[in-house]
Amino acid sequence: MDQQMIAGYAPKPVAARMENHGSSMLKVAMATGQDLYARTGSMIAYEGFIQYEPNPPAVRQMAASWLTGESAPVMKCSGDGLLYLADYGADVVCLNLADESVSVNGTNLLAFDAHLRWGVERVKGLAKFAGQGLFNVAVSGTGWVAVTSRGTPVVVDCGSGADETYVDPDALVAWSSGLKMKAKRSFKASSLIGRGSGEAFQIAFSGQGFVVVQPSEDSTDRLRARG
Repeated sequence: MDQQMIAGYAPKPVAARMENHGSSMLKVAMATGQDLYARTGSMIAYEGFIQYEPNPPAVRQMAASWLTGESAPVMKCSGDGLLYLADYGADVVCLNLADESVSVNGTNLLAFDAHLRWGVERVKGLAKFAGQGLFNVAVSGTGWVAVTSRGTPVVVDCGSGADETYVDPDALVAWSSGLKMKAKRSFKASSLIGRGSGEAFQIAFSGQGFVVVQPSEDSTDRLRARG
């Protein structure tokens, strides 16, 4: 075998707790006492000694409210070594929270440090526009979070000068929890933005923080793939 040919695919030395290996794979440096919650079934490889606990007691109650179509969406990972995670070839984005809070679409949450505070929440004020509303996972504290995106995402800085940032709700991946939100309907743009209803529905963000947006608007694609 030509070792030089495959050398470019070898993992690089560990530089952070979480980092990308390519665009669609997450590498996590595991250590004793630094447990991780990860999407069930996302492990693709590991080095060292790592144990897995599907549907751990600490998350059972929250998992019952997690509207992803899966009965046990989270597993607990512990041990020493390198852990590799992926989600059907989706792009992976690593977020390093510093006493911050982020709201993540449940279908886009790949992994997060177990010591972070988290819970399933309903996004308030959007139910009358979005049927049953949006259910997200709020993660806060200081530590690492990895999210996925169907295609290369754009991360919009809402505090960069624009009055408001408008996003199709089906393209939303995550946003800073401190941002102000409101719903907006637009009939004139219905042929250009949004799908299916004959009218365009967007979420407007304002304030200091970021919004992660994926290029795919169809939020059911991944659920079909999992079925």
